Amino acid sequence: MVWLAVFFTTQGRDEGLYLWPPTLQRSIGRLLVARIPAGKNVALLRDVRASILEQTLRKLGVEKLTKDEVQKMQWEILEAKIGSWIEFMWISVKLLFSGERKICNQVFEGIEIIKDQCFAEVTASSVSVLLSFGDAIAKSKRSPEKLFVLLDMYEIMRDLQPEIESIFEGRACTEMRESALSLTKRLAQTAQETFGDFEEAIEKDATKTTVADGTVHPLTSYVLNYVKFLFDYQPILKQLFREFDGGEDTENQMASVTMQIMQALQTNLDGKSKQYKDAALTPLFLMNNIHYMVKSVCKSEANDLLGTDWVQRHRRIVQQHANQYKRIAWGKVWF
Repeated sequence: MVWLAVFFTTQGRDEGLYLWPPTLQRSIGRLLVARIPAGKNVALLRDVRASILEQTLRKLGVEKLTKDEVQKMQWEILEAKIGSWIEFMWISVKLLFSGERKICNQVFEGIEIIKDQCFAEVTASSVSVLLSFGDAIAKSKRSPEKLFVLLDMYEIMRDLQPEIESIFEGRACTEMRESALSLTKRLAQTAQETFGDFEEAIEKDATKTTVADGTVHPLTSYVLNYVKFLFDYQPILKQLFREFDGGEDTENQMASVTMQIMQALQTNLDGKSKQYKDAALTPLFLMNNIHYMVKSVCKSEANDLLGTDWVQRHRRIVQQHANQYKRIAWGKVWF
């Protein structure tokens, strides 16, 4: 049961908040419709409800931000705002928009055209503010750290999509339904492209920093931590694979992309190992970094996907580099 909240004002001052039960709401609807075609009372209800909805969102913390403002934000601030946006979307669809739909349905019961049109006009501005922020993120410059928030945003939009389709039914709400669906697809596309960028960025990382003693390079620990986080997002990543590749074997696809990331890292490490002037440090560096990769895989969910063959093959590579290091190091002693 939904009760209609209405403000009465006198000379610009709020005199009180009154709750009207559904039976009275239907009577109000008949009275409002009786004034059509002038439609002034319908417009009054629309304006009051739209204003209340917008005020509620502002009190929650929803901001109207331009694409340029989003682009200029420091990542830490933007990340926090994205987390808040996900909560705002959930609250808005599950509580606020669904509540407004019930009010319109009850006030204008049996008058489909007015019911849908009033609801569309009540919610249009609020929907636009919420979706425009998501759109600005989806269109912003891609970077590896954005992948996880993009996946979070995609997940909430995808989860809410059935309710959005239901709440925003009717021809009057077509644009809002399509805008929400478009944002969901754009977030998915941007997430997939960001995922692809990550693999390429690993392989092309050109930092000249060398670790003096041939220990684990910062890039190695960064990539392995990133892969670990990726596995926390397995369900949503597999959904992305289904949407873009149309296949059902998402397990193999997940294994394939993980192997590609590992191979890209090894290719980069091979290049970095050649920066050492001391020949003994080249195999030592590769031994330490590949050992770190194997150890990290064995302690994570990647172990199940990459399999025993991958682990055993890379353990042999570690041993080969260890043997090469010993030969070079002992060679210096004897000669």
